[in-house]
Amino acid sequence: MAADNPEAGKSRVTPRQMALALFEDLFDLGMPISEASREIGYQRNNFFTQIVNMGLPARRFLDAAYFIVAQEQEARDQYDVELNYFKWLMRYDSRNLKHLRTIAEEAQDAKIQVTDTPLDREPNEDDLWVSVQLLGMVGFHRGRVRFDVHPRLVPHIRDPKKSHWLSLRISTAFTRSLARAIYDQILPSVPDGRTEWIPLEDMRNWPGKMGANAAIFKYFKRDWLEPAVREINEVSDIDLTYETRTESSTSKKIDRIRFLLKRKDTADAVLASLADASHLYKILKDEFNLSTKQFTEISENREVWTDTHIQQAVEYTRFKINRGQVKKSPAGYLMRALRDNWKMSEAERTMVDVQAKLLTDETAVEVAKNETRSSVARTMASREEEGRARMNEESLRGREHFNSADLKTRKDLVRAWITSSQGKLMLRRMKLEASTVTEAEILANADLVWYLGQFVFGRVNSARTSP
Repeated sequence: MAADNPEAGKSRVTPRQMALALFEDLFDLGMPISEASREIGYQRNNFFTQIVNMGLPARRFLDAAYFIVAQEQEARDQYDVELNYFKWLMRYDSRNLKHLRTIAEEAQDAKIQVTDTPLDREPNEDDLWVSVQLLGMVGFHRGRVRFDVHPRLVPHIRDPKKSHWLSLRISTAFTRSLARAIYDQILPSVPDGRTEWIPLEDMRNWPGKMGANAAIFKYFKRDWLEPAVREINEVSDIDLTYETRTESSTSKKIDRIRFLLKRKDTADAVLASLADASHLYKILKDEFNLSTKQFTEISENREVWTDTHIQQAVEYTRFKINRGQVKKSPAGYLMRALRDNWKMSEAERTMVDVQAKLLTDETAVEVAKNETRSSVARTMASREEEGRARMNEESLRGREHFNSADLKTRKDLVRAWITSSQGKLMLRRMKLEASTVTEAEILANADLVWYLGQFVFGRVNSARTSP
């Protein structure tokens, strides 16, 4: 079947390689990451949306660092990348390194805390409380940036369970700290269409320091909240509205807010909408490396191409790949399976199960054969080792007898060994003449003295056993 993937035949690239390629293309043109032609981002753990009291530049710094950690195949003690690339990922256009150091220090000051202490009482000794820095060491040197992350956080960054898609193209486009802080907090709630009721006092702590007028709702709304909502609706992949409520039915003080959320029907929101089901997104992105155009087609057909429909197409494509029937592009074949509703029949499932059982049985038989061969080999090796040990012991005992004998006996033993078939063979191998070789030459050669010891042991042992 003809593949319809326009990128068929190209080697698969990782998200980090793609980001580096985009950086190389756009950096010289002075274009920021927010204007990249392809999506750049990662699956961020919902856990990290609880970061508060952090300004916009520090959030961008942390995003860039965690993007780099998320793309590594293995956890590292330290991460090291080009400084210009890191600055591009966080959309830092200034050459002011002193300011960048200040931003790094703010990111280092940020912590994530976990506790089971209820809000309505003081903590006690039995309560759980854990506080971890979000970023450890940071260093700038010779055009590179080095940093590390606490080992307990790395698994949550690289392989998150409950997560959402964070687009660096979108997150770096924000210019207002509150807009970015709200965007971070609401992302996990997008699939539900709304957030829970949020205390305004909590929300005022999200972006860090705010002016004194922020404590008064009408000024907070005019100067911070409304501009932030407008920016989210303008630059992000979400349409956002909100509603408020008062402390009680008898109070006029507004103290709660709830956000109503909807993914935009645009190509920019395609990856995020799919990433709400992170396992499915990872399959399409990491295993099949679908292009933006293919993701867009899936998004446009989501009413028909449900998660179940996509899973069936994935299963069918894997089945055909394993049988060697996909010759060109797995991504193109998967898209064809989606369009034509291809799925495995019950007969094919049965066949796969039978083949798997046969393979398992054959593997078990082969394992048993290999174990038998290995056992025989071990037994033979053990016997050979025992034989070598015995012969070494015999040679040692023969040399001890030779060394303790008188001069005449030693000369007789040497002459007898030299004239024996074993002695002649060994002397010939050593290119020595039996008629001229001396006892000293024999004793100075480790091989010859070993065989002499064997010979003497045999003579002594035969004499002892003779009637």
